[in-house]
Amino acid sequence: MRIEKSVTAVTWIPSEAIEGMPKLPFELGITHYDPPPPDRIGEGDLESLREADRFREANRLRAWIEVDDGKIVDCGYSGGALVGTTQVKVGPKTLAFPGVTYPLIQSEPEQGPDWVKFVQSAGGRMGLPAPRRVSGKPFFQIASASAWTTLQLIIYADGTAKHKLIGASPFPRHWIYDDAGNLTEKSGEIDFERWWRESFGPNMPWGGEDSPAVVAAAETELERELSRLVMSDAKALERRELEEGQTLVEQDESGKEVFLVLDGMLDVEVDGDVVAQVGPGAILGVRSTMEGGLRSSTLRAATRCRVGSSSNPSSRRSRPASGGRCSSEPRCARHRSEFGHRARNSPALGRRRLRARLRDQRAHQGGCLRAARRARSGGVGRRGFR
Repeated sequence: MRIEKSVTAVTWIPSEAIEGMPKLPFELGITHYDPPPPDRIGEGDLESLREADRFREANRLRAWIEVDDGKIVDCGYSGGALVGTTQVKVGPKTLAFPGVTYPLIQSEPEQGPDWVKFVQSAGGRMGLPAPRRVSGKPFFQIASASAWTTLQLIIYADGTAKHKLIGASPFPRHWIYDDAGNLTEKSGEIDFERWWRESFGPNMPWGGEDSPAVVAAAETELERELSRLVMSDAKALERRELEEGQTLVEQDESGKEVFLVLDGMLDVEVDGDVVAQVGPGAILGVRSTMEGGLRSSTLRAATRCRVGSSSNPSSRRSRPASGGRCSSEPRCARHRSEFGHRARNSPALGRRRLRARLRDQRAHQGGCLRAARRARSGGVGRRGFR
């Protein structure tokens, strides 16, 4: 009996990920950042995404084992890799520069009593030159920096499998999909400067050296939807950078800000104990806005981090307009309408999450109505709502 399994890594450039002068072509619209890949990929999707210029490279480790009477008698690789094309706008025209694909590195399968381990490295670089100073000899490079991923897949004789991202370039972002095509984890930290200066020659698998990857579990579908909504108005976010060990918020302190992790890993501490780690795409701080304004945990940078922060709109109060009407009431109605549309068209969000979200919105709307009644009865002082 043949058992075949796979794991896939998709490498893409998120918005605002590039630093210094190299980001100028992105800001001017000459080239582009990549929209987030889909939450699930199926047969043929990688080719479609490459044609649409949606990623930089994809590493698909597919392997198989032959099992006879409970024993593994044969095994092998059957996957491959794809490298995207860089599209550049020059006036009214768009020029396409195919990327340079590196040869696959497939380690000799390691076989145990009831399992086989496969390891595959895939990567490449864009076809455009990128002259720059680099660390170490020859101190200058014309070819662009390289991006890659190294995946590990273990297939068991009972038909189960597990995978792991064991190495990757420090830039850009890498998303990992399981055998069913579902997003399961992602690289937790990107370091553009180190990638720009060091990802060449001997500092990659084709030169004999790999770079370990910091991995974060994929956030929920609701968090991904919320993070996309937040980033759609990215200019409204206040950016903050944290060095390793710095604290974002402390347990039991007051605060109404909501945070979106843009890059890096944060430890979640309760009473001094680390109870979880969160990575890019996580929405943090929502609970304190609904439970008295006190933080329920401490958030401390486990790596260098970038976060975006925004005040919770539902916590804001403004002076009533004519007739004591809360100025946010029309906006609440609009948000309710938009959320209802998303709820009807997004069953995967789950009924329990939808009910919780609707309860929060109804509570806020009720607060607006109570404030309006107080205003009409003369119960609001000169300072307005508090």
